[in-house]
Amino acid sequence: MAERIAVYPGTFDPVTNGHIDVISRAARLCDRLIVGVAVNIGKGPLFDLEERVALVRDEVALLDDGLRIEVRAFDSLLIAFARSVGASMIVRGLRAVSDFDYEFQMAGMNRRMDPGIETVFLMASEHNQFISSRFVKEVARLGGDVSSFVPPLTLARTRARLAAPAA
Repeated sequence: MAERIAVYPGTFDPVTNGHIDVISRAARLCDRLIVGVAVNIGKGPLFDLEERVALVRDEVALLDDGLRIEVRAFDSLLIAFARSVGASMIVRGLRAVSDFDYEFQMAGMNRRMDPGIETVFLMASEHNQFISSRFVKEVARLGGDVSSFVPPLTLARTRARLAAPAA
């Protein structure tokens, strides 16, 4: 039987507890999970691409050793990235009903471009449904406590980034 490879894409700026939850659950649905960190400079990232890849790698390293998870950057169409790594599945996390419309449309486009790659939706755990990287950055930039929204390594690096003078 062929290895089941899944891709979980995102910008992960910063990686949140919700992302880690989806990563750990998705990894149990496939033989190998590739977390694809997207360039997406349009979102005004707090961390550059290399920093985001390193943050996700460091946080994923703390998960169960039995999970086969890789972290890679990508700057192409998601479907092209999925093809390039031999994935047969794209994993998308849903926080709320409001996410569904966008994700439904994206899944349809991806399906049209490559019917051999399925999109699988995972609902966020109830205690992570309201967490978004955008809100984490906003709260952190305004001096709020984001410790319950992000893993400890990410918290420390986010605090350090925001404390550093702008270059």
